[in-house]
Amino acid sequence: MKVGIVIFPGSNCDQDAIYAFKNIFGCETVELFHKENDLQACDLIFLPGGFSYGDYLRSGAIARFSPIMQNVIEFANNGGNVFGVCNGFQILCESHLLPGALLHNNHQKFNCKNVFIKAQTKDSLITSKIDLNKALRIPVAHGEGRFYCDDETLRNLKSNKQILFHYCDENGNINDASNPNGSLENIAGICNEKRNVFGMMPHPERAVDPDLYNTDGRILFESVLGLISQA
Repeated sequence: MKVGIVIFPGSNCDQDAIYAFKNIFGCETVELFHKENDLQACDLIFLPGGFSYGDYLRSGAIARFSPIMQNVIEFANNGGNVFGVCNGFQILCESHLLPGALLHNNHQKFNCKNVFIKAQTKDSLITSKIDLNKALRIPVAHGEGRFYCDDETLRNLKSNKQILFHYCDENGNINDASNPNGSLENIAGICNEKRNVFGMMPHPERAVDPDLYNTDGRILFESVLGLISQA
């Protein structure tokens, strides 16, 4: 299993992702610099969190036009698996690999805390092994994490079961009080129609090591790696 971690100017969660994939799960990992044009035959491309290109214009808006992203877009359109977290999710939306947009948090403050999310379907690479009744404690760190889309897009997301995660409370209740940023219908993560591109705002790579007293994110990686290795 070979994982490529894309590194943009301003990425700051790339080493977290490398540590998770390499040290915790034993994957071969390679760093893919934003100016490169070679995905090095990776099985999975991971877009990490951070502030790519300083988040100028909009988060992810400039990164979408970096040389490596042209290869990532082609890879995804050909069925390759792409996973974006936080800024990576924003880049995937800006690249139109995922629908919708990530707007400023409704309270206009930066969120940096643990939240709870609940998987909505097992029919995806990153949720296949998750108990749909369990609330996972996963950290967030974002200022522009409020998911938004138009009514038609929302209907399609629901009918195609593309909504992967909702924000919830520790008991799994999905309500306004458990929504950390004002995301439409508490949406925390989605996939594309072909189910090979995935994006989420919370950081599962920061919840895989017992030394951090939180391993709830491990199940996402176990889902991803288990299904890819079987393919």
